[in-house]
Amino acid sequence: MAKPGIRIVEDLCRGCKLCVKACPFGAIRMVDRKAVIDYETCTLCGSCVSICKFAAIEATGGSAGPRAARGDVWVFCEREIERDELAPVSLELLGLARTLAAALGVRACGVLLGQGLEHSIRQAGEAGAERLYVAEDPALARFDDVVYTKILTDLVRTHDPEILLGGATAVGRALLPRLAIELHTGLTADCTELAIDPETGLLRQTRPAFGGNILATITCENHRPQMATVRPAVLPRPEPRPGHGAEIVPVALESRPAPSFEWLSFVPRAAGGVDLREAEIIVSAGYGTGGPEGIKLVTRLAEALGGVLGSSRPTVDAGWLPYAHQVGQTGTTVQPKLYVACGISGAIQHVVGMQNAETVVAINRDPEAPIFQYADYALVGDLFDIIPAILDELK
Repeated sequence: MAKPGIRIVEDLCRGCKLCVKACPFGAIRMVDRKAVIDYETCTLCGSCVSICKFAAIEATGGSAGPRAARGDVWVFCEREIERDELAPVSLELLGLARTLAAALGVRACGVLLGQGLEHSIRQAGEAGAERLYVAEDPALARFDDVVYTKILTDLVRTHDPEILLGGATAVGRALLPRLAIELHTGLTADCTELAIDPETGLLRQTRPAFGGNILATITCENHRPQMATVRPAVLPRPEPRPGHGAEIVPVALESRPAPSFEWLSFVPRAAGGVDLREAEIIVSAGYGTGGPEGIKLVTRLAEALGGVLGSSRPTVDAGWLPYAHQVGQTGTTVQPKLYVACGISGAIQHVVGMQNAETVVAINRDPEAPIFQYADYALVGDLFDIIPAILDELK
């Protein structure tokens, strides 16, 4: 008989192995392309529930169920105005909010501020929002941390959510700390994992600590809302649910502070710039490439695979590649379909940035390299021998 708290919905399981990689206790294995939980090892931490993009793992409650929540789970929905799209991290968080809200028996809600929000409202509903608090005004078209903080503070004090989440982006890092101060609550920044503790009902907020050498799990027991920012691309993006709309709650703007700055101009990213977040194939060069000649070889592999060139931090620190290519805790967090690590040892700071790739291939001449613990395919040998052989096969 299954232990109360977590169960696999076999009809929905696709055998993607994301839950196997996400489980910190090694309690999940694949049998005939279906996830199976070892209930003797499972601690009901909920990591598998939050990572599954097919809703094939669910918290069942029962005797291990959490305490009753007093409010909903909210997501601050950040918009990329120039593209008229919700930021990818906001879509990821709305998908997670559905899972967290289901575990608590509450609603998944979003907050949208801005102008011309029709498309964003539709996106949020299809991503998982059951209710949307919408403030639409020309004065909110551009992000202003002072103005946005005032509106959100009033909203939270009125509706009293249990949890409030945002992206660990330039906008989120400017807004949520201000909001936490106004609300006299805690904030865990740069999280890589969120889950509901099945025993206490508290939000378990996991983030790298001490330079990324350990992962710390933090809870906020005495203040509400429980707040966290989450790094982009550490969560799977939910499959859109066409036709699913959210209840709209208009937000009255009775009083707000004057703008804190004057908007002068916007300079878009140059064409051809590196965008690791959206890449489906990334080939990354580590310090083991040895320098510019190794970088050129890895670049050829990336081009042959139709992918984007990434790097580890030591490669950037050495001046071999610019920062825009850096994957990891201090770079970009990615979730491509294929990640090829070339000459990368596998320090936790780098692994945090690429651990959600669907398939990982590692090339390293050290058979004991930590990167092999995270690889689906391990190629042991000199990359100057292995990569040319791969290129010949690709031809």
